[in-house]
Parts: sequence; C-alpha cells; structure tokens
Amino acid sequence: MEEETEMSTAFESIKRGLLEAIDHAEGLTTDTIIHRPRPVDVKALRAKVGMTQEQFAARFGFSKATLRHWERGDRSPHGPALVLLNVIERNPKAVIDALTV
Repeated sequence: MEEETEMSTAFESIKRGLLEAIDHAEGLTTDTIIHRPRPVDVKALRAKVGMTQEQFAARFGFSKATLRHWERGDRSPHGPALVLLNVIERNPKAVIDALTV
C-alpha cells in the first residue's frame, strides 16, 4: 500500500511538472520572462576572434564537426551552445579567461 502511495505522489509530481512545461511552452505563464538568444553567424564570429576551426572548437569546447556544420549552415546552434556563442560574440576575452585553468 505504501508503494502505491509513493507511486501516486511521484505521478502527480511528474504530471504537475509536465503541465507547467506545457503552459510555459505555450506562453500561458506570466511569471517567467523568456530570453531567446539571437542567431549568431558562427563563421563570422570565428573570423572576428581570429581563430582557425580547430582553435575555436578546442578553445570553446565544440567538436570540429559541429562547428563545420554550423558554418556551412547544415545545422544551427541552439540551447546552451547558442547562449555561449552569444557571449563569445560580445566578450570573447571574458569567456577565454573563464575557461583558462
């Protein structure tokens, strides 16, 4: 009986989280500000910081293959990668300093 109660509680928690996520995705929540990073021209950014593909990928933690896809336009960066690229575009030195051990 105790197991059923725990499963029911877990189910309700998951259900509540999913419903909140749906409301958020549909823009129905008013307590959250959504920041959408703007698209970045990765090839131009890499040229701006003066790095080869290999250097840029190694310095900022991207695979060379992913970087090539972005530069060719086969794929677009999204999520945390797009956020990082926006920060690199605005202040590459700060990112380099933060990543230097």
